[in-house]
Amino acid sequence: MSGASEAAISRARDILLNNGGMLRTRDALAQGIHPRTLYAMRDAGVLERLARGLYRLTELEPMVHPDLSIVAARIPKSVVCLISALDYHGMTTQIPHDVDIALNRDEGPTTPRLEWPPVDVWWYGGEAYSAGIETHRIDGVDVKIYNAEKTLADCFKYRNKLWLEVVIEALRMYRYEHKMNIPELIRYARICRVDNVMRPYVEALL
Repeated sequence: MSGASEAAISRARDILLNNGGMLRTRDALAQGIHPRTLYAMRDAGVLERLARGLYRLTELEPMVHPDLSIVAARIPKSVVCLISALDYHGMTTQIPHDVDIALNRDEGPTTPRLEWPPVDVWWYGGEAYSAGIETHRIDGVDVKIYNAEKTLADCFKYRNKLWLEVVIEALRMYRYEHKMNIPELIRYARICRVDNVMRPYVEALL
């Protein structure tokens, strides 16, 4: 490959594989991959450019959730939330047009920019941000997603923006797709300060 030795290419490939086959440019450089090696691999079709500053080995299987994994790779502190989390948990018939992500407003409100996919940023603070986070390995990337119960509490909190009908549908689908965990639902509802709003809808399903 022009501009890079076979040894450099092989070493870069090993580094990428050890990171799930996907790396941001700055992380690749930090791990000792020279820019010309990245560009040579890209030009030879060994790497594909997923977004600005994000590359993935083409030898890997097709991505299952490219939108979620790309956002997680580019914005590691983001947590998939609301409609995108409902979709991941199989609790909505809505088709997400953007990736809903939560960021910690206590760390400073700097809105990230991505070429693709489009993201909708929601600023959470304190326990409303930190509670209920699960980490799922998707397309070789660790993706943080709120669990089903926390997602429902968040949806009730933002019911006026998401439409109440969508939130009620999610609660009903949760009942059929998941084992209902009432204590956890109430715990997250209290964290999100919607327990009085959410409780009647939960009790109606019992």
